[in-house]
This record gives sequence, C-alpha cells and structure tokens, in this order.
Amino acid sequence: MAATPRPGRRLADALTIGSYKLGAATASLMPSGLAGLTASGLAFTASFASPERRLLVARNLQRADPTLRGNALRLAVQQSFDSYARYWAESFRLPRLSPQQIARGWRVEGFHNVTDALDRGTGVILAMPHLGGWEWAGRWLADQGHAVTAVVEAVQPPELFEWFRDLRSSLGLNVVPLNPQAGTAVMAALKQNHVVCLVSDRDIERNGVEVEFFGERTTLPAGAAALGLRTGAPVLPTAVYFTDRPNGHLGIAGAPMPVERRDGFRADVQRVTQDLAVALEALVRRAPEQWHMFQPNWPSDPGY
Repeated sequence: MAATPRPGRRLADALTIGSYKLGAATASLMPSGLAGLTASGLAFTASFASPERRLLVARNLQRADPTLRGNALRLAVQQSFDSYARYWAESFRLPRLSPQQIARGWRVEGFHNVTDALDRGTGVILAMPHLGGWEWAGRWLADQGHAVTAVVEAVQPPELFEWFRDLRSSLGLNVVPLNPQAGTAVMAALKQNHVVCLVSDRDIERNGVEVEFFGERTTLPAGAAALGLRTGAPVLPTAVYFTDRPNGHLGIAGAPMPVERRDGFRADVQRVTQDLAVALEALVRRAPEQWHMFQPNWPSDPGY
C-alpha cells in the first residue's frame, strides 16, 4: 500500500498543480504577443531567482558553443530562460489555436523523410533534443492526420502528470509515460505506423549507454537506437526551433540514420546512440540558446 503523503507535501503538490493550471488558463486567454511578453518577464525573474541554475545553463551553453564568454554568455543564458518560458506559454495556448493558426507560422525541412518512412508502414522515430517548441510540431503532425506517440517523463505528483497527459492528449498526441512498460507501448505504436517522438539528449533514468556528448563522457537513453534496431523503423534526428515570426517555428527532420545489425545487439545500440549524439550536437549548435538543458547531464556537473 502506498504511503499517504504528509499534509505539507499534499499542500505543496496542490500549489504546484494549481500554479500550472492558473498559468495555462491565463496564457490560453492572452493574445500571442501579450503571452510572449508575459513569459519573457517571468523568465527574467526566474533566471535571477536561481543563480545555481544560471551557472548550470551557462556550462551547457559553453559545451555547445565554447566561444561564448562575458556579455555574450550572459545574454545567451537569459535567452535560454526566455526560450523555455516561451515553450510553456505556447504549450498552454496550443489547445485553443485553430489548425490554420498552427500552420501559419510553421515551416519544415526534410518532411519527406517522415512521409517516406510512413509510406513503408514501419512507423518512424523522431529523436530530438530538449530544444525549441516540439509540441507545436506534434500538434501540426496531428492536424495533418498522422498518429503521434510521445514518451514523456512521469513527473511527480501523479496528479500533475495526469494533467499534462490530458493537455497533450487534447493536442492529438498519444502520451506514454517513461517507465519500464514504455518500450512495449512504443513498439505497438510503431507497428500501427505512428510517428514516435523520443527526447534523446538526457538520460533521466540513468540507465542508458555511455557516449561522448559535447566532448565529455556521459550516458544517453538507448531507446531510439534499440527500437530502430528491433523494429526497422527509421530513426530521424529532429529538432523544432522558434523563429522570429509570430508563432513562428522551423522543423528539421534529418535523413534516416544508419541503423542496422552489425555486431551484437548491445554493441549496435552503443554505436547508433553515439551516432545519434553527434547528430543531436549539430542540431543544438544551430540555436544553443533554445536548448532547454536546465539539469545536470554529465558526471562533472554539480548535483549529477
């Protein structure tokens, strides 16, 4: 039997859930311009309220762009907080936007890589970094009639995860929590020719494979490589960037990675994951200030 949360924990959980719901309700009623300005103001406050987080973001930015120093680095750090606030403001507004509003600011390169895979009937795996506004792309894919399955972190408390699941389901996404059953659910989705979205630049469960990523050894999740090897579904390095246009987004769907059996399964997974790490580095370096890597991700990071 699960332990009953203490009253203080229950209150903290209720306040957290209430804050997200209030933010969503407020953002959904705002015009996009006002929502963006509000998000920027909140991001500025949040960034200076957490100096440790600013230092961690600066470390990650310098991994992606070692030339960042001084004022340029400080600006890039603030832009990262702004980008993350924009992500949330847009996510909250997405359910109320029409398909025409979604499509108006959307541009995509390499989408034939997605449709070619779906024409084969194998499903397709979009392996992405925590960057830009991927949920906008998920909503656009669903608007085009594609079945989209996304694996997401099972955040706590469970009530908050359920609220997020409902929010994403309202966009037309099939949400799979990151847990031991996720692989089975995703394999079933690929058999049904879904577009499967896997955020692949952070090993949340710390049980991935060791790779070199931005010049340091760490682990990355093995899911994209393992699923591609097991099912034959193409693995596409993919990113969605914010642009300067109102509600503007640019999607990049890369060419399929070489995913074939060469050695033992474990060695193949390690090789493909390392190749994916290199591809993710290139995607992040296009706009490092939009990389939402706000957590320790390398053994050398404080708090890893």
